[in-house]
Amino acid sequence: MQDVAGRALELAVELAGRAGEMLMASLAGGTEMELKGEIDPVTALDRKIERFLVENIRREFPGHEFLAEEETNTTGDSDFRWVIDPIDGTTNFAHGYPCFVVSIALEHSGESMLGVIHQPATRETFTTSAGGGVFLNGRRLERMRSAKNLDRAFLVTGFPYNIREPGVLERNTGRFEKFLGASFALRRDGSAAYDLACVAAGRFDGFWEENLNHWDTAAGCLMVREAGGIVTDFEGRPFDPSTAKTVLAAGSETLHGQMLKLLSGSE
Repeated sequence: MQDVAGRALELAVELAGRAGEMLMASLAGGTEMELKGEIDPVTALDRKIERFLVENIRREFPGHEFLAEEETNTTGDSDFRWVIDPIDGTTNFAHGYPCFVVSIALEHSGESMLGVIHQPATRETFTTSAGGGVFLNGRRLERMRSAKNLDRAFLVTGFPYNIREPGVLERNTGRFEKFLGASFALRRDGSAAYDLACVAAGRFDGFWEENLNHWDTAAGCLMVREAGGIVTDFEGRPFDPSTAKTVLAAGSETLHGQMLKLLSGSE
């Protein structure tokens, strides 16, 4: 198992970096997008990078399964599954806003064992493995130092792609307004995986978002836990990226409890 984890992490870092180079080259030349849903974009590069990642991982680990955002969902007998988001932050990327990442995770028997989140615009590569802590560009990050109270917390969130459905806009803006009034400061950057990596790095103190997919959270939530943070759903249940559709991550137990209490009053 350790041999697989070591080889897999090394490969994921290499491939995420190469995918990042493809992204930056395309960003300089402009890109076109199409819509999967009313405001859910995809670019040709999303699909190209996904194929690039899957093909190269499959070459090294031919028996492994895959779950990726755009095209790849395989099932079989393997206990290993790669969970991939080729571009988390596609809207940002398509508009030339440099806040997007490549997110790669590997699971064994449904449990996250490693994660890589690469931000090509800032040349940051966050890596983690179960029980191994969190690293940024090869340097181990210290255990998370987080604001303990909501009124001193720097928070980040996102809005779901179904925001125009009845009730969804009101629910999300209601939460946003409450957190904006209760926290020290609040941001919305448009990349859940990067938001979670920044919580793990101690840049943000907490994060919440609804209607996320497995590939959005698999790597980032492992990073937050490995950094000493807490990750649950909006009900306070232990977070399972394969089933949960809401994520609440915080750097301290006290802050998590305060955020959970505010969320419970916003439904």
